[in-house]
Amino acid sequence: MTLSYTILPSPVGALKIVANDAAIVAILWENDRADRVRLGAMREARDHPLLVEASRQLTDYFAGRRTRFDLPLAPQGTAFQQSVWAALLTIPFGETRSYADIARALGRPTATRAVGAANGRNPISIVTPCHRVIGTNGSLTGFAGGLTGKRYLLDLEQSTVSR
Repeated sequence: MTLSYTILPSPVGALKIVANDAAIVAILWENDRADRVRLGAMREARDHPLLVEASRQLTDYFAGRRTRFDLPLAPQGTAFQQSVWAALLTIPFGETRSYADIARALGRPTATRAVGAANGRNPISIVTPCHRVIGTNGSLTGFAGGLTGKRYLLDLEQSTVSR
């Protein structure tokens, strides 16, 4: 199955939104490592209904008008990765959790590093909010969109919540 994509300019750089016929499968960063998220053949399709809707919702998010996304998602990964990504979706807008918090929530308190690795492979950036995961000491840690992008997203959410 060929995937469709569109490029959305954003305050954190150009985002490549990728969908199949039924769901969003990836939102990739402008300077993403080619091997971070493995996808098949793609064709540009700016008029694909899911890509149009995802672009609209992301634009609203960046404008401070959206605090949750309503999109069908189909990330591809191992069962453990899927469980981590599902846990990310439970982190409330404007809040953060540590890798250790996620590991404990999954009933795997010693799996902090594995949670970090799965978080780093999250294919649906922003919508599945891996940017809301920080170090136990509150520090910003690795992020596919770069730490400047992570700080921007966290600050955006904080300013939206405080309005």
